[in-house]
Amino acid sequence: MNPIKLTEKIYWVGAIDWNVRDFHGYSTNRGTTYNAYLIMDEKITLVDTVKSSLKDDLISRISEIVDPKKIDYIVVNHVEMDHSGALPDMVDLIQPEKIICSKMGEKALRQHFHRDDWPYEIAVPGEDISLGSKTLSFLETRMLHWPDSMFTYVVEDKLLFSSDAFGMHLASSERFDDEISPAILMDEMTKYYANILTLYSPLVKKLIAKVQEIGLEIDMIAPDHGVVWRSNPMMAIEAYDRWSRNEGKGNALVIYDTMWHSTEKMAKEVAAGLQDEGVSVKLLNLRYCHRSDVMSEVLDASAIVLGCSTLNNGLLPRMAGFLMYMRGLRPANKIGAAFGSFGWSGEAVKLLNASMEEMKFDVVDDGLKVKYVPESCDLSDCVALGRKVGQALKN
Repeated sequence: MNPIKLTEKIYWVGAIDWNVRDFHGYSTNRGTTYNAYLIMDEKITLVDTVKSSLKDDLISRISEIVDPKKIDYIVVNHVEMDHSGALPDMVDLIQPEKIICSKMGEKALRQHFHRDDWPYEIAVPGEDISLGSKTLSFLETRMLHWPDSMFTYVVEDKLLFSSDAFGMHLASSERFDDEISPAILMDEMTKYYANILTLYSPLVKKLIAKVQEIGLEIDMIAPDHGVVWRSNPMMAIEAYDRWSRNEGKGNALVIYDTMWHSTEKMAKEVAAGLQDEGVSVKLLNLRYCHRSDVMSEVLDASAIVLGCSTLNNGLLPRMAGFLMYMRGLRPANKIGAAFGSFGWSGEAVKLLNASMEEMKFDVVDDGLKVKYVPESCDLSDCVALGRKVGQALKN
């Protein structure tokens, strides 16, 4: 695949990873891209690199435009290895005058690659760097989603190199948002935010407010994963603004794992109770639903009802793993409730409630547990639990 022109003198030269299906626990069913960009100016500048195993793709695409050894500067917006893995080889090949990064970026690069001889230059917000006809401006975005993260803005093109923000895991021969189905874009962007940025929603909210305050004009967003937003960058910005506010859509999820189907029977009746209150509900069985897909649903949900059988005085492993994963992402502003079946000890419901309370969910019930197989009266109680959650959503 050839390099792709974004604007006058600016090109996509990244790599496409068609085969990756797991990204440290996040399922990437559509693969991903590692985006890098080349600015052809008086000072030729490479913005970010790629995963180390795909460095030959990067070099090949750059070589279609210019001899890589003629590159003057390398900008490192983010040190995570899917974007900096190829950096040592690129530095050795290019011998750049400057490696431009944030203050925390310099520290992280030294800690990753142990190269004190590299020509680091700190990108200071408010202190622009001229490449000739293009001007680079910088915005520190610490903890979105690493301490070193920053944005690079091309003033003349109103183009924002946004690091991991506004990105998605999507392998495609198409490079721009207007070439992909909007449904796919929203699906993958939702999943990306839910599984990577939910924890940092307060910082996302502050960043968007800051961008609005300084009046940064954005005609194009070029992230480090997925498509370049050239036609509708506001679609991405507005979605991030909405998600950062933790505003649910008034719907509910019943997320459960079951041993011998007793908890599953309860789950269906809890869902029926929610429907009786006019609440849209989804049942998500962790045996069949990957945790990262479940988190995509959690992002927009207003109520989370968790169900699990008790095993060895604790939770079934899938539920225990999901709870650990969800607690790390800290979704906010959720109503919660719990249920489950047991044989002789019955700790699962208590553990589910404790996890939701730790995440500051508004837990509206002590929980419902049933010994062995639920009878009709137990299933009626499950319906009542669903109705209680539904009523809480209306208040």
